Amino acid sequence: MRHHRDWSDSSSGERQRGGELHKARYKRGWSGNSSWNTSRAHSTSSRYHLGHVDIIAVKKDCSVNHQIIEVRELLQTFLQFKYLLYSRRQIMDPDSFKDYAKEMAEYITNYLENIRDRKVLPTVEPGYMKPLLPSEAPQTPEQWQDIMADIERVIMPGVTHWHSPKFHAYFPTAQSYPSILADMLSGAIACIGFTWIASPACTELEVIVLDWLGKMLNLPKEFLACSGGKGGGVIQGTASEATLVALLGAKAKKIQQVKEQHPDWTENEIISKLVAYCSCQAHSSVERAGLLGGVKFRQLEVDEKYKLRGDTFAEAIRKDREQGFIPFYAVATLGTTVNCAFDRLDEMGIVANREDIWLHVDAAYAGSSFICPEFRYLMKGIELADSFNFNPHKWMLVNFDCSAMWLKDPTYVINAFNVDPLYLKHDMQGSAPDYRHWQIPLGRRFRSLKLWFVLRLYGVENLQKFIRSHVAQAHEFEALVLSDPRFEIVGEVLMGLVCFRLKGSNELNETLLKRINGAGNIHLVPSKIKDTYFLRLAICSRFSESKDIQYSWKEIKLRANEILDEQSLSK
Repeated sequence: MRHHRDWSDSSSGERQRGGELHKARYKRGWSGNSSWNTSRAHSTSSRYHLGHVDIIAVKKDCSVNHQIIEVRELLQTFLQFKYLLYSRRQIMDPDSFKDYAKEMAEYITNYLENIRDRKVLPTVEPGYMKPLLPSEAPQTPEQWQDIMADIERVIMPGVTHWHSPKFHAYFPTAQSYPSILADMLSGAIACIGFTWIASPACTELEVIVLDWLGKMLNLPKEFLACSGGKGGGVIQGTASEATLVALLGAKAKKIQQVKEQHPDWTENEIISKLVAYCSCQAHSSVERAGLLGGVKFRQLEVDEKYKLRGDTFAEAIRKDREQGFIPFYAVATLGTTVNCAFDRLDEMGIVANREDIWLHVDAAYAGSSFICPEFRYLMKGIELADSFNFNPHKWMLVNFDCSAMWLKDPTYVINAFNVDPLYLKHDMQGSAPDYRHWQIPLGRRFRSLKLWFVLRLYGVENLQKFIRSHVAQAHEFEALVLSDPRFEIVGEVLMGLVCFRLKGSNELNETLLKRINGAGNIHLVPSKIKDTYFLRLAICSRFSESKDIQYSWKEIKLRANEILDEQSLSK
């Protein structure tokens, strides 16, 4: 770090001389010197070079005997400049940034490459951090080294290590070095790409990489901007946002259609009749979209494989129409959170098209697998959907947040969100998408950079290998579970998730989960279908290998042995 001379480096004589402060001047790069001229009786001046600040103090009509009267004011001013210079000296300059960035890169690399050595779950209690930090922000800059030390002292004790191979909870959240680097660049450019003109590269790269990604999934051309039609992709923050955006677009479309048929109906009357549909196994965000959209949402029963079928969907529509409701929107889930079941998109699509209902596909987790041709049978019927969404930030090595959404016809979404003040208009409107009309927030980061970096630095083949590796590890764990007659599998193992349980009561499995998470060596979460409680083991880490699956299975068996031994002793 560069250090500049502080005012306190001046001689004591220079500091004690004073006078009326006539002028204080700041100037970067000034190389003046300190001098005090006492040879002139009526006017004396001093020039003090204080780092980046030059102070010229002019003392008028003042003899040496009267200098002390003014010294207090001058010293007070010098103290103010001293504080200013101290602050400037401590703020990160370009050379320091490069040094600290290198140090942070080394820390990140060491953290990730040695993440197996850390206990996956923290042992802290709520409020642990409060006594570790001051009650107020610092008034003056702190040292970088102190901040780095506080990462381990303050932050890491409270971190759940999502990228540990011992983390098997929820679904994965993706991460990779190329994506981290892209986020650095996005942070440096720091544009807010709400319109094309706000940063043309931000918009145009998003259009292009979503076409790349759509082609990797083999999406119908109607979803792609390069097809020349209305379709195209957009990066949302989360799948929850995508579900809500699609619902609001479907709502706007249906209101317009009904008004044309019934011009005397008010908008509130129409909205009160609207009804949407999803599986009872759909993510909670789907139901929440209905609450936010102010419409009714029917959660429909599934078959023995936990799939929503077309005939169930059709029967629900028939009953609602008989009661005067207006079906307008449905969500087909490809890879439910509960146990990664796949609704029958092909059957639902036929019904939705026949009934003029907007069909949205939520493939938040499993959608990444569709870059592998062998898994695309699970998206059969995609040509019948109106919108499709999945999260590269879950399983495709792109850091959060990056939720890819495609629409065949974004017109109704754009109309639903179109507020066009003068200060956001520009001459190129209509020539390229203004993504503020495709989403709920106005502002948006340069998120396509990390998708671009990952696709280029990994290539499609390596991304496919990554997906296949996780699926293979899931099947390895499935085989271990099936090899022990005390356990059973719940549902099908199709992706990187295995749902299993000890044969016995729900209470027994609840105890098993508490024992596993209490030990803190691995981390799992539970789920429940029709009063059957079970444990979920998701392959989450990009560092995960066969040895990690073996380790996790040994840990599960150890805790199961403890519980079953305790039960036998208590009898």
